[in-house]
Amino acid sequence: MYLDQLSVINFKNYPELDVFFSPEVNVIVGDNGEGKTNLLDAIFYLSFCKSFLNPIDSQNIRHNEKFFVVQGKFKRDKKNVNIYCGVKRGKKKQFKKNKKAYERLADHIGLLPLVVISPADMSLVSDGSEMRRKFMDGIICQIDKEYLNLLMAYNKVLSQRNALLKMFYKKNYFRHEELEVWDMLLVQHGQKIHDLREKFIENFIPVFQKHYNHISKGKEEVSLKYSSQLQKGNFWELLTDAVGKDRMVQYSTVGTHKDDLHFNMDGYLIKKYGSQGQQKSFLLALKLAEFDYLKARSETTPMLLMDDICDKLDSKRISTLLELTCNGEFGQVFITDTNKERIERLLGEHNIECKLFSIEEDKIKEN
Repeated sequence: MYLDQLSVINFKNYPELDVFFSPEVNVIVGDNGEGKTNLLDAIFYLSFCKSFLNPIDSQNIRHNEKFFVVQGKFKRDKKNVNIYCGVKRGKKKQFKKNKKAYERLADHIGLLPLVVISPADMSLVSDGSEMRRKFMDGIICQIDKEYLNLLMAYNKVLSQRNALLKMFYKKNYFRHEELEVWDMLLVQHGQKIHDLREKFIENFIPVFQKHYNHISKGKEEVSLKYSSQLQKGNFWELLTDAVGKDRMVQYSTVGTHKDDLHFNMDGYLIKKYGSQGQQKSFLLALKLAEFDYLKARSETTPMLLMDDICDKLDSKRISTLLELTCNGEFGQVFITDTNKERIERLLGEHNIECKLFSIEEDKIKEN
């Protein structure tokens, strides 16, 4: 699978853009602020129906404009797949495949699998558990439609349960039977989510460890540990025991929405004891493992987007990354950089051919 043509109107800094890509390696160069990352974000939109930078659709419309459009022409299984995304201020987002609108955006997820490597990945180490849950969920959702449906159902029930807890507190009364209705649904969906996450981690760990060993030359032992309150007991009983606390804080303190993924190196949390270089190697291994995992379980090869890697990684890691990802096995690859000579030299060292584009003043040209 690959993206043949990308067209945008009023998307972020671009008034208009129309570009044809190589099915193999594409390099986009330009100064900071010229829109290299925004170009990758437009591709991401076509895969996930949303931005990986700003989840508020209207804020991705170019300043002083009323709408944006992002369109892509893909080749998948030797067939043309045309994807359209349109957003108007104050209107519902439109998403179409081959001119036919989706009834649910969730039905599109997984059609065009994609992996992003970017400086923002550091949040997986530095931020809270929500980012690591999103990492797990983002992978599983691309290969399991039922999992995505479970997540949406669980989050809806969780929102309703929290709203009920707030109402009980505000009106100073409590009806346990009303809460039990949502508890039953939370357990029903949450237990399945937990089981699927456990299965995912079990299969994902060996792939991740393989990539880390390659990047680090086997210098350290790394592991991933899935942590969930559901591992401590029966979900229903845990909810029942937490009712008093939930009433006091006015939200649900127990469930799979509290799950986490611990990143360990030599038995210690990498966030606390890993060097910056070790953390970067850990994240690269995670992302490469994500690609391999999706490729093995999808019906097509995912796209790989690598944003600003040369400014955030040392030369050794950049060289290893390019050697691994630009050998043809990773399918279509997009790379952004601020230095044309540098990226050309790095690619030349590995005899990697590419299609090179330059961005300047919201315009793109092929070199």
